Amino acid sequence: MMQSSTICPEDLSIVCEHVNFSYGKQEILKDISFSVGKGVTGILGTNGAGKTTVLSILSTLKKPKSGHVALLGHDLSRYSSVEGARKNLGFLPQHVEVMNFSSVQDNVAYAAWAHGVDEKHVEEATMRALSAVNLEDKASVKARKLSGGQRQRLGIACTIAHNPQIIILDEPTVGVDPLQRNDLRNLILHLGQSRTVILSTHLVDDIARIAQTLLILNSGNLSYCGPLADLDEVRACTSQSPTDVAESIEHAFARLGS
Repeated sequence: MMQSSTICPEDLSIVCEHVNFSYGKQEILKDISFSVGKGVTGILGTNGAGKTTVLSILSTLKKPKSGHVALLGHDLSRYSSVEGARKNLGFLPQHVEVMNFSSVQDNVAYAAWAHGVDEKHVEEATMRALSAVNLEDKASVKARKLSGGQRQRLGIACTIAHNPQIIILDEPTVGVDPLQRNDLRNLILHLGQSRTVILSTHLVDDIARIAQTLLILNSGNLSYCGPLADLDEVRACTSQSPTDVAESIEHAFARLGS
């Protein structure tokens, strides 16, 4: 077995090697291998392609049947390494659950504490996270009074309160209005400048506007892994406007992911 100190080269945050996963005889992931570093990596795939399972494995909620996964050099096949990985991992599920009758600040403070931030640093971590998502002016507001987009930003604040270097986001912009979606995209793009962000989404426009790297899953197989700009369809796009890039990604997805 590989040692955790040698699994991840310095410029890579996540390394998956020959990962397989199944429920009984049903294969969900089939020999998946990829590696990513800092920046935003988008995951595309139809329902049942394996996106949720990949996110569950990367967020340490599931273990692969075989293969190796490492986060920041921590081999997830070792219990002690899993605990180390979680200290640098933030996961936002598709359905954000917050304490509705607690304030925005108390929600983030609890998330910071629950992720191991020392009590004397919780307030500082809370305000830093609220500032990052532009919710400082809502700190004393009850979470139940937030709009959909504000609630998503609160979820992200809770996710980054312990300052993780890997952030996993499952459909973070679904169900919000176009203006709020644009704000969330800018926030995710900003987070990806200094951290590794994994973004699973059905919205190709999200990928076109904020991702640098793309994974395409097809029935448990990895059809593409690499820079967005290296896709033939994207490279052939002459205008390179977000709308045209999104259309190019859709063509690539139809070719590789169906």
